Order: sequence, then C-alpha cells, then structure tokens
Amino acid sequence: MSQSMNVTLVGAGPGDPELLTLKALRAIEQAEVVVYDSLVSPDILALIPAGVKRIEMGKRCGKASARQEDICAVLVRLARTGKRVVRLKGGDPFIFGRGGEEALYLRQHGIPFSVVPGITAALGCAASGLIPLTHRGLSRAVTLVTGHLQQGGEFRGWSALAQAGQTLVFYMGLEQAAEIQPRLLAEGCPARLPVALIESGTTTAQQITTTELGRLTATAATLKPSGPVLMIIGEVVALRAELTATLDSLAVA
Repeated sequence: MSQSMNVTLVGAGPGDPELLTLKALRAIEQAEVVVYDSLVSPDILALIPAGVKRIEMGKRCGKASARQEDICAVLVRLARTGKRVVRLKGGDPFIFGRGGEEALYLRQHGIPFSVVPGITAALGCAASGLIPLTHRGLSRAVTLVTGHLQQGGEFRGWSALAQAGQTLVFYMGLEQAAEIQPRLLAEGCPARLPVALIESGTTTAQQITTTELGRLTATAATLKPSGPVLMIIGEVVALRAELTATLDSLAVA
C-alpha cells in the first residue's frame, strides 16, 4: 500500500485502446483502485491488471447513474486509505468529463491529484470517420458543445454557433436533435449543411450516418444507438465521401 494519498484523473480516449497515451496506460497498470466512467470501453477496462479493485461510477444520459457529489466523495475516501487511485474517464477528463469538478473537490479536501489528458471524442471520432474538423476554405474554427446546454432554455449562444466558417461538435447531442435543428436553422444555418452522427467512434462497433441539418431530427429518430453518439455539423462533413472514395480507390489499386 502506498503511504501517500493520491488520485490520478486519467483520460481513456474515445474507445480504441490503441489511442491511450503511454502515460495513461502506465497509470492504469500501477493503480490499486480504478474508479471508472460508464463511457470507458470494455477493451480499455480489460487492460486493468487482475486483482485491481474496480468501481463503476459514471453518468449516462437517460440512465440511472451516480450523483457527482457521491463520485467525488468516493474518490476522497479511497485516497485516504493510502491506495493509488485512478479515476478513469472517457475522452479527456477536462472536456465535458466533469474532471474540473472532481479536481476542485479533491483540492478542497487536501487530496493531491494529477491529470493525464486523453484524446477527446471530437478529435478521435472525426479522424476515425475521415472528417477533418478544420479545412482551409471551409472551416477556420471548431466549437465543442455539450448536447445538454440548451435544456431549460438556459443556453443563449445559438447565434454564435450559427456563424459560418466553423465546425460544430455536439457531445451527446442525439437526444436534443429536435432542439438543435430548429435553433440553428432559425439563426441562418442552411438546411443543406452536412451533418455526421458517429456512434461508438474509433471502435470496431463504429457506425456513421450522414444527413443534412434540415433532416437532422428525422434522421436521429431512425437511430437506435447502443453506444455514445457524437454529432458533427459543418461543411467539412462533406469531405468524408471524397476521402472515403480515395481510400477505396487506393485499396483497389
């Protein structure tokens, strides 16, 4: 047992275990307790050494999940036992992963912590889906948005999101498609604006559905995803078809 209290917030990336950083893998291999998020893929959980205590504490949209304050309290309690604790989170801990909240809670309770960044879903899923998030002449900026910002009428940034020349990435936005579509259209986004819905990105279960903003709600209603879905909206999505065709032609050659 380690004599010092410590918690490491580790980004597990978007799902493919080969996208783990070396530092993340080392932290997992040296952990004595792993408190993992519901979005961490089974292939990555399989890398946790035998005998290491595993505790699932995650948050999933529309499903029963642990309260954030309970998760934070468990991290403090485990750290005070002197064990090496890894808080394993899908993607990057500080991008829609509530890693900042957990870090602040640990600090307030005198628990030393460190952070290991991970490849966030926007980067991993876009690359895996052959969608450049930026591209000269099409997209000069990328905005990452949580799909829950607009709930309750609290989000007032739709006009900024609708600015031309940028790519929008909505995390967990599928459930809010019926809200996202009319809001962006009302702010001037064209109905033909390409959209990609990427389920279980970077994994062997990856599924990609492309549509247009004007048909987003109808398309979303046809999907029955078994894994997380990332939504990418922007002209760059149209490049996927060209890049996929190029790969196919090279494979044939």
